[in-house]
Amino acid sequence: MNLMFDNQIVTITGGTGSFGKTLVSRFLKTNVKQIRIFSRDEKKQEDMRISFANERLQFYLGDVRDFTSLKQVIKGVDYVFHAAALKQVPSCEFYPIEAVKTNILGTQNVLEASAIAEAKKVVLLSTDKAVYPINAMGMSKAMAEKVLIAKSRSQLEGETIFCATRYGNVMASRGSVIPLFIAQIKANKDITVTDPNMTRFLMSLEESVDLVLHAFLHGQQGDIFIQKSPAATVGDLALALKEIYNSNSSIKIIGTRHGEKLYESLISREEMSNAEEMDGYYRIKADNRDLNYAKYFSEGKQIISYTEDYTSHNTHRLSIDEIKNKLMQLEPIKEF
Repeated sequence: MNLMFDNQIVTITGGTGSFGKTLVSRFLKTNVKQIRIFSRDEKKQEDMRISFANERLQFYLGDVRDFTSLKQVIKGVDYVFHAAALKQVPSCEFYPIEAVKTNILGTQNVLEASAIAEAKKVVLLSTDKAVYPINAMGMSKAMAEKVLIAKSRSQLEGETIFCATRYGNVMASRGSVIPLFIAQIKANKDITVTDPNMTRFLMSLEESVDLVLHAFLHGQQGDIFIQKSPAATVGDLALALKEIYNSNSSIKIIGTRHGEKLYESLISREEMSNAEEMDGYYRIKADNRDLNYAKYFSEGKQIISYTEDYTSHNTHRLSIDEIKNKLMQLEPIKEF
């Protein structure tokens, strides 16, 4: 990785988030020339500036909704990692137009600014909720992927490459259920579980960075990359945390929230028919057919009829002991 970013300038949108900070930690171990952090939260930027105290970090205040501020932070960069997004499912359900502005139009702004600046490559961070979306957040991220793929079709040889990653819940990231469960256990409160039979992929922040760097290394126009990941039920996750903390907290079933799915889908059946395996990852190649539908209708794929989605229900299911081993990698639990 050192040589990949040797003397390069990178921009991370949404760089003050959990993913951004983990990616910065990885980058600072290389000979990267400059890392530009772009976000709208001045307090988080100041905290990050103090925490890292590294002159290679440059902070830019702005919003992906604002094309002008994006042009400044992307001007002269080599690579862009687009992590800025509205990620909370309930918030996006109640304010869907805000999800449109940030996740769809904001992504379009990032792509356009990167193309104008002649960046070498852009990697978009997407989500399992973009597959068969049932909530506004997932729909907006699905559209972000479509916008990226459409933009990639117009790129010529040697121009900016646009590709994406897609992953499920990142353990202990902002808005994930693990910090909530830990806080409830520490306060001796009931652990509130929506549905104990819900399944979720379990991926660490370090693994999410590995996935993005895999996409950076191998991504071609319009590619989407997915890591093969294990999953757990939410009920087993709560039990594993109870055992780690030796807690007497009860598990309280509260019912499914706005827009929640029973399980996560990382690859649809249609996409699986066009996916290839790469050392623990899947690569979904862009569908580059044109608008002449009839030509392709007569050449349909029979494989789609018997291909399964790739979901948290049919991937490897972790036992409670395996969940505990994975949770023990997290800093808050290590400290405990």
